[in-house]
Amino acid sequence: MLNGKTIAFLVAPEGVEQVELTEPWKAVKQAGGTPRLISTDSGQIQGFNHLDKADEFAVDETVDEADPASFDGLVLPGGVANPDFLRTQPAAVRFVHTFFDTGKPVAAICHAPWTLVEADVVRGRTMTSWPSLQTDLRNAGATWVDQEVVVDTEGPNTLVTSRKPDDLKAFCQAATDVFGQ
Repeated sequence: MLNGKTIAFLVAPEGVEQVELTEPWKAVKQAGGTPRLISTDSGQIQGFNHLDKADEFAVDETVDEADPASFDGLVLPGGVANPDFLRTQPAAVRFVHTFFDTGKPVAAICHAPWTLVEADVVRGRTMTSWPSLQTDLRNAGATWVDQEVVVDTEGPNTLVTSRKPDDLKAFCQAATDVFGQ
């Protein structure tokens, strides 16, 4: 149980794979946590079902306003465009890096580890992702494995990674377990 813990969900203004946002969000709420949507811009973010526009979601705080110290964990949903945009935003990269600096758990699915590569926090970690990222992760110093979920405790924090939407059940369970510790 998350017992009121607050979990940041960092997403770009558009391009997040909707189900990779909504399913972990529901899991955090069902476990008694409070999810908060953080983005680079205020207003609404645009979810996607693969390449098709889906729903819009209200941003709670911008990454410039959000204080990582006020969160107990971080979720990085995937979608190709989402992490590709975030990794080009210095404030977003700093936000992510702070969770590693302070030892707070992070959960990333699908293409989201691209942002972790940019934050230079994957060296020495065992991870999974969408298969096309395996070379990027290996080049950044991670050990890439093809598993539905990986919980790595070898770094300064616990890192949960998964490959794709089909892995969401295992990802959500592992993430909420780790956030609840």
